[in-house]
Amino acid sequence: DRPRRAAVSSFGISGTNAHAIIEEAPAEEAVAAPERTPAPLLPLVLSGATPEALAAQAARLRDAADRPLPDLARSLATGRAALTHRGAVVARDRDGLLAGLTALAEGSAADTVVRGRPAEGRTAFLFTGQGAQRPGMGRGLYAAHPAFRRALDDVCQALDAHLDHPLRDVMWAEPGTEQAALLDRTLYTQSALFAVGTALFRLLEAYGVRPDWLAGHSVGELTAAHAAGVWDLADAARLVAARGRLMQ
Repeated sequence: DRPRRAAVSSFGISGTNAHAIIEEAPAEEAVAAPERTPAPLLPLVLSGATPEALAAQAARLRDAADRPLPDLARSLATGRAALTHRGAVVARDRDGLLAGLTALAEGSAADTVVRGRPAEGRTAFLFTGQGAQRPGMGRGLYAAHPAFRRALDDVCQALDAHLDHPLRDVMWAEPGTEQAALLDRTLYTQSALFAVGTALFRLLEAYGVRPDWLAGHSVGELTAAHAAGVWDLADAARLVAARGRLMQ
């Protein structure tokens, strides 16, 4: 260690001697600068009715891209219409964004730019029939997604009026118990499949997924009919429970 310098001074104050030792402060250990976390890559999405409109949109955005990237990405993703011709720029800073927008506006290729059109076709939901039941079915989705939780609570409440045991208790019973065994009895099997199928439909609906076609196998036909609005939840629950009890 290097020696530390000190100075000694003495003086008197009204007949009293005083001594002061002035010493160099200890050297501070050098602290490494924290590593800088790189900004996340963000997709910035654009669309237009024609390829020319998409290019013009990219050019306009390039000339006005002075907002923070996260705000800009959020606004483009949630506040603009999704038209037929689409493009996306992936960037982590303004320089990357401007380079990508230039490529999109000029029609040139770039590693950070994607162009495309939505896939043609329709969406169909198929609801399952008896045999797909399992212990704990829906428990993870119930904990993770409020839309699923609300829907399952509503369906279970409607079905419980026609059952001897609360449906959710049967679905989530401890394996090996008498209550867990009820899940393989037709009345509770079909009720559980209808409940989970309906809650799954409401979860996808909450995310904006709309089917063009609905179909089902066995009790899944009743789930599809309810999802299509053929009958309300109270009537559907009454029919599902009656069908399951008669089949059992």
